[in-house]
Amino acid sequence: MKLIKSLTKSSWLILIGALFLAQDISAQTSYGEDRAGTEGFQFAKISIDARSAAMGNSNMADAIDGSSLYWNPANASVLGSSNVMVNHTQYVADINLEYLSYIHKFGKFAVGGSIQYLNSGEIMETTETQPLGTGLSFSTHHVSAGLTGSHQITELFSYGITFRYLAEKYIDVSYQTGAIDFGFLYYVGDTGLRFGVSLNNFGLEAAPSGTVERTLTGGEVVQEEPESNLSLPTRFNIAAAYDIIDTENHALLFTAQITNPSDNSEQLNIGGEYGFMDQFFVRTGYEFGVEEREWPSFGAGVKVPFAGKSLKADYGYTVFERLGGIHRIGLSVAL
Repeated sequence: MKLIKSLTKSSWLILIGALFLAQDISAQTSYGEDRAGTEGFQFAKISIDARSAAMGNSNMADAIDGSSLYWNPANASVLGSSNVMVNHTQYVADINLEYLSYIHKFGKFAVGGSIQYLNSGEIMETTETQPLGTGLSFSTHHVSAGLTGSHQITELFSYGITFRYLAEKYIDVSYQTGAIDFGFLYYVGDTGLRFGVSLNNFGLEAAPSGTVERTLTGGEVVQEEPESNLSLPTRFNIAAAYDIIDTENHALLFTAQITNPSDNSEQLNIGGEYGFMDQFFVRTGYEFGVEEREWPSFGAGVKVPFAGKSLKADYGYTVFERLGGIHRIGLSVAL
């Protein structure tokens, strides 16, 4: 046991060093910044749940609930029971993001389905000849739906895969494509340390369908077909979670995650959660290398018995420097 603890401490120290080294390297080499804004389906990068957002989007290795279908499908089979989750995000500029998931657990296997939907709200229409507005408005719609399978091979190792459908619609132009998510989760014995690896939104480019109406300077109205395909915002994640304290009344969790997105530079996220009697939770986190993030995110949660089940309510708040705050609320039921 002493040897295991010693190895765990060494592994943890190495991990922390590697995380900060990677962050230092990414801060010095900003090649990914040249790719910023080059991908479509940007809504798929927005965190879907209150707990993860409060912890700085650092808890991919500890997302053991309905959010696992978004972060790492391997986590689904680690759940103690089936789970239903709903989350609402009040994003900037009256944009709303909704998330719904269901996981059915049987033995060492789990299957699940999830849907993520973003509505832009009303956007004022402008043209080249009427830059201040035409008096009309429109909205955009974005959907991601997935089917997940997960298997806990042993008490220490699990894997999972999600087949995903993504679609976006801008007035009369739409894009559709398919993608997969794949992930692993590994527990380092009973030491409280676990590692997660996931690849998200890996798939084909989406070709446009439809035409765009454009009014020329002389007043002529023409129909144009978009020429460019949209590629997916693929991201590769490596994460760790460690139970610093894990007793009957008190729990203290530390999480860290490195994300390498296909359309930006690498990011390092860290977070923490304190739990009291496994009923009350407070959380905070910070995302390094992300524009507009000068302040840590934070949130809280409560878990109570409900109709013979376990009901958990979460709240998360993230601050953008210029765009303001983002509120997230979520409910999760362990069936």
